Amino acid sequence: MSTTEEFITSAEAHSAHNYHPLPVVVASAEGAWMTDIEGRRFLDMLAGYSALNFGHGNRRLIDAAKAQLERVTLTSRAFHHDRFAEFCTRLAELCGKEMVLPMNTGAEAVETAVKTARKWGYQVKGVREGRAKIVVARNNFHGRTTTIVSFSTDLEARADFGPYTPGFEIVQYGDLTAMRAAVTENTVAVLLEPIQGEAGVLVPPAGYLAGVRELTRERNVLFMADEIQSGLGRTGRTFACEHEGVVPDVYILGKALGGGVVPVSAVVADADVLGVFKPGEHGSTFGGNPLACAVALEVVAMLATGEFQQRATELGEHLHSELGLLAGTGAVTQVRGRGLWAGVDIDPSHGTGREISQKLMDRGVLVKDTHGSTIRIAPPLVISKEDLDWGLDQLRAVLS
Repeated sequence: MSTTEEFITSAEAHSAHNYHPLPVVVASAEGAWMTDIEGRRFLDMLAGYSALNFGHGNRRLIDAAKAQLERVTLTSRAFHHDRFAEFCTRLAELCGKEMVLPMNTGAEAVETAVKTARKWGYQVKGVREGRAKIVVARNNFHGRTTTIVSFSTDLEARADFGPYTPGFEIVQYGDLTAMRAAVTENTVAVLLEPIQGEAGVLVPPAGYLAGVRELTRERNVLFMADEIQSGLGRTGRTFACEHEGVVPDVYILGKALGGGVVPVSAVVADADVLGVFKPGEHGSTFGGNPLACAVALEVVAMLATGEFQQRATELGEHLHSELGLLAGTGAVTQVRGRGLWAGVDIDPSHGTGREISQKLMDRGVLVKDTHGSTIRIAPPLVISKEDLDWGLDQLRAVLS
């Protein structure tokens, strides 16, 4: 196979159609750029939904992975290994917490957080068995397992996967009054994305996260922040919650934690929360494996310098300034986001989000649509200002 069409035809013949990718076949990548099988270069303005915050082929991360590959890659948690303690220690320090429960994918981390909240509710808060409730927000995206889609309001993600897991209360995102009404004596946790990514990079009203933090503390309820997309530098802070001075009880991390090299996720909290687990009650064969720990340790060390948060802040201000000008042209109806992360609503007269994404692809820029008319922009944090401007020039050309 030598052409894009041949590769895509082969893939569609032998893989389940659970995704609708843009018609590009990537063969190699470096930094913020990807090259397809026919030698065409594309500016990556999606960064693997924030999994590639540090760019493709980041030398520090690749070297860490290579060095570990030569030593040991997997022991399972049946045995200790020499990278585990340092990984848990350093990640806990980065989060300002005491304990880490490592997993692999973001969805696994969310499932782990759900189990943590329920167990904490029964053992610590004293909720009667089987009555624990977790409050979530409408238009959330926390993953695609059967339990997680049980509290999704996205029909595409939810339809035909029932019966659904009970124990969740859904309220409007950003509505503190609705949140307050939903929290009862049986509520064990509030689970929120500080910024809703899949929904179109929705930023909550000022004071909302702080209000939720105050409410959960007042009612003896865990505040669990899903920072899988929003965390680890993307918004200009290590965690998006920091923009409101909020520290949740539980951080749920993934994507960028593995540096785009290996899948790594984690639930991070204090001992009075994660201490509810005892051996045999939860686990993962690959969770916290030596290769994952080696890569994630480098990610944590890179974030500890503050360099990437600063880049996201400075380039993010430029990004949103330029997108704001586009919003005044009529082609863009709204722009949302923080740092190097934006949701751009396209006026339907200029095309759907998918159509705009394909036109950008034809001009060498890769983004992805969501919910019909929205495109998401989230380049690697290592992108240069010149490359970012070039990508924005292509968007202007497509919308002109």
